[in-house]
Amino acid sequence: MTHPLHDLVPAPLRRAWAAEGHCPDIDLYTLFRAHRTAHPLRTAVVDARGETSYAELDSRARCLAAGLVEAGIRPGDVVGVQLPNSAAAVTADLALAALGAVALPFPVGRGSREARSLLGRSGAGAVIAAMEYRGIEHARELAELAGELPALRTVIAAGPGPLPAGCLSLAELLGAGQDSFTPERPHPDTAARILVSSGSEAEPKMVAYTHNALAGGRGNFLASLLTEGTPPRCLFLTPLASAFGSSGTAVTLARHGGTLVLLDRFTPEAALAAIRAHRPTHVLGVPTMVRMMLEQWEADPVPVDGLTALVLGGSALDAATQEEARRVFHCPVVNLYGSADGVNCHTGPARESVPAGGPGVVVGRPDPTVCEIRIAPLHGSASTGAGEILARGPMTPLCYVGAPELNMRYRTADGWVRTGDLGMLDADGTLRVVGRLKDIVIRGGANISPAEVEGELSSHPDVRDVLCVGVPDPLMGERLAACVVPRSGREITLASLCAHLDACGLERRKHPERLLTVAGELPLTPAGKPDRTALRERLAAASPSAREQTG
Repeated sequence: MTHPLHDLVPAPLRRAWAAEGHCPDIDLYTLFRAHRTAHPLRTAVVDARGETSYAELDSRARCLAAGLVEAGIRPGDVVGVQLPNSAAAVTADLALAALGAVALPFPVGRGSREARSLLGRSGAGAVIAAMEYRGIEHARELAELAGELPALRTVIAAGPGPLPAGCLSLAELLGAGQDSFTPERPHPDTAARILVSSGSEAEPKMVAYTHNALAGGRGNFLASLLTEGTPPRCLFLTPLASAFGSSGTAVTLARHGGTLVLLDRFTPEAALAAIRAHRPTHVLGVPTMVRMMLEQWEADPVPVDGLTALVLGGSALDAATQEEARRVFHCPVVNLYGSADGVNCHTGPARESVPAGGPGVVVGRPDPTVCEIRIAPLHGSASTGAGEILARGPMTPLCYVGAPELNMRYRTADGWVRTGDLGMLDADGTLRVVGRLKDIVIRGGANISPAEVEGELSSHPDVRDVLCVGVPDPLMGERLAACVVPRSGREITLASLCAHLDACGLERRKHPERLLTVAGELPLTPAGKPDRTALRERLAAASPSAREQTG
C-alpha cells in the first residue's frame, strides 16, 4: 500500500509561489505535450539506439501508459523504475506522469537489498526493470523478491532476452493502442516523483516531489543557465534515476522543450565522444567525472567546443579543476550545491569575483525562484556566523516517504528543510558551505571538517582527486584519512600532503594521519557521487602497517 504523501509546506505558500509565476502550475505530461504539439519533429532523446523525436516519444509514452492501465496501475500508485539512461527510461517517466502515477526511479547497479528497501518502504505496486545490465538481471531478481513485498503486484521486464518468470514484458505493454488512453490531469501540487538520496545513509532517503516543484523550482535552476530562446541540449553523465537526473525528463523536456543526450554508462572516452558528436549545450556531472575526462583529454587533446556550461554537483569543485575545465571545454563551469532534500544554490555561468580566502566553499547566491536559504545558528557558533543551512522555496519537496522520523528531524513546521550542512551567508548574500554536521571527524574531542582539508589538498600539484574520511581509532576516537588519486606519473606521500597543508596555513591538528592512494579513480555510488563508505572499507581492510599508503 502506498504511503500517504503529506505536504509539509503550508498550502498558502505553495499557491503563492504559483501565483508569482515561479511554477507553471501545470502537470508534467501536459507541459511535455505542449512542446510535442509545437515541435513534433524536434529531437527529444539521443541515446545508444539513435534519435527519438518528440512525436515518437509521445506516441511510445501514451502506448505504455495504456499498457500500464491494462496491467492494473492506477493514478497515485508508486511505480519503481530501474533502467539505464535511455529513451526507454524517458518513456517510462512520461507514461507514469500521463497516468498520474508516482515514479520512483533508482539507478541500475544497485543491489536487490537496496531495491527491496526502496520498494517496500514506498509501498510500490509495480516496478519496471532492466532485463539485464552489465551482468545483473534486475527484473528476475525483483520478481523473486515479490513474495517479500506484499504491495508489489507487478514486475515489468525491459529489454531483449527470455522473459523471467513472474514478469510482464515492457515490449508487450508498448503494443497497447494509444487511442484507448486518456491522460490524467493531476493537480500540479500532487506527487509526481520520488527522489532517492545518493546512498550515504544506512538506507537511502526517499523524498516526494510535486509536478510544480520539479518543473517550477528545479526548472528555474536550469532556466538560469540557458541562453534565451535556445532549447537546451543536455548531456547527462549521471543517471536520470539519480536526484541530479531529475532535471532530465521533467526539466529539460517537459519544462524547457530541449533535448536529452544520454550515455547508458559513463566512461571518460564515451563522454568526450558524445560532446564532439552531439554538441550539447550543457554537460551535467560530478567533479570526479570531469577530472577523469580532463585526464583522458590530455592523452587525446582533440578540441572540444560549443558548450554553454559545464554543471557539476555532488561534491565541492576545487579551483584547479575549475580552471583546467574552463580551458579545455571553453565554457563557464558551474559549481552546484544541491541535494534530493530540497536545497539548491550555484555559482552561475558568469565568473563572479569572490573575495580571496574566507572559510568553506563559495556556492553562489540563493535564487528565491528556486529556494531561499537561511542559516540556523548552532549552540556556541553565534560569533562565527556559521550554522545549519535551511532551505525553502518552489522546489521544496512534499515530505520524506515512509519515514516519519525523518520528517520530524529534517522539516520544520513552517516548511523549511534542515539540510544537515554547515554554512554561512556573507554580507552580500553569498552562501559558503563549510562542512556537514554528520561528516565532522572528532579526533580526541576536537572537530575536523573533511571538506576544509579536501579544499586545501585539491591544490596540491600532484593530486588529481581527493576525499577525506574519518577512520576509527582506539586512542583518539577517530583520525582523518586522505584518499588520493595522484596525477599521472606522480607519487603521493603523507609527508608531502602535510607539507602542503603547512604551506596553506592549515592547523596541524587537522592534517590527515592516514593515506589511501587510489589508482585510476575514486569509487562512485550508482548515483555518481564519491563513495565514502567504500573508501572507509578499503582503509579498514588495510593492515595497520600499510594504512599510511595503500592502493
